[in-house]
Amino acid sequence: MHFTLEHTDSESKARAGVLHTDHGIIETPIFMPVGTAGTVKGVHQHELEEDIKAQIILGNTYHLFLRPGLDVIEPAGGLHKFINWEKPILTDSGGYQVYSLSGARKIKEEGVTFQSHIDGSYHFFSPERAIDIQRSIGADIIMAFDECTPYPCDYDYAKRSMHMTHRWLKRCFNQMDATESKYGHEQALFPIIQGSTYDDLRKESAETIASYDAVGNAIGGLSVGEPDEELYKTTDLVCAILPEDKPRYLMGVGTPINLLECISMGIDMFDCVMPSRNARHGMLFTSEGIMNIKNKKWEKDFSPLDPNGTSYVDSTYSKAYLRHLMHSKEHLAMQIATIHNLAFYLWLVTEARKQIKAGTFVAWKNNMIPKLGNRL
Repeated sequence: MHFTLEHTDSESKARAGVLHTDHGIIETPIFMPVGTAGTVKGVHQHELEEDIKAQIILGNTYHLFLRPGLDVIEPAGGLHKFINWEKPILTDSGGYQVYSLSGARKIKEEGVTFQSHIDGSYHFFSPERAIDIQRSIGADIIMAFDECTPYPCDYDYAKRSMHMTHRWLKRCFNQMDATESKYGHEQALFPIIQGSTYDDLRKESAETIASYDAVGNAIGGLSVGEPDEELYKTTDLVCAILPEDKPRYLMGVGTPINLLECISMGIDMFDCVMPSRNARHGMLFTSEGIMNIKNKKWEKDFSPLDPNGTSYVDSTYSKAYLRHLMHSKEHLAMQIATIHNLAFYLWLVTEARKQIKAGTFVAWKNNMIPKLGNRL
């Protein structure tokens, strides 16, 4: 697995590159749909590939470990074969669940004991266990086990947590070196930068992570409630430290505007549940702004969902029809909306890549951002 940097924008830090994996190439900048439990909710795999144009999807170690479990995934031949997805997969290590299950977990140096949200049973994840589970799941890119701190976060806690994440990282790499892929394809470990929104901690963490010379590097602990100004400040600071010849993955971010701003700072990879989760509640992202399809103003609007046709559903279904489906609580409503939102996100990063390579990214971004923030 390796990354080829093809072009860097002359007016910003935006980059276009290609990440080569055994399951195919990933053209960056890229957005990765979130398939927590082995599925992007409400979307068939052929729709992910053909209609949404996804190049890589995510699975979640914590959720897949609990259900269906490794005793199902391993005999299936790994997650790729289990879900019939031949393109790359990335798995989160479960570190984010350390953050999100704050009332049902205990963190120690050895690892984390947590309580299942399914049946209340107790389980233990150590850095070594997180690597072993991800080896069994079989993702192409596996994430280091870390602690994601909340926002706001006390400085001393953020510092202690960051150093523990660094110690856990060394254990993750040791376990990677001591084990092999179970399904014949290469797996790469991405370390994760932490440090809350404190500049000195982020700088120290970025320097530590860069020293491992991993295939790629990730930025965690953002998109947890901090203002956009803090997100951008931290992202810009970290990107200035990370090596230019490795992909940079900003975890859990974010809105279409967040994506374009962070691409301009040198981020290559994104994931977020926002486009799929918001779709299920009737919020659509379009090239002209944000639309609540449930509003009465769309009741007799028979125009496409997005006039610029960012997905095939735009020319197939009207605003009025999707609104009707939403109010009728038809399952098709959530499917159409999810396909639209994810296709729009993939269209946005693909268009950003084209503009970067053409040398017109900044002008295009400055024209797009005011429209993306419109409430239609």
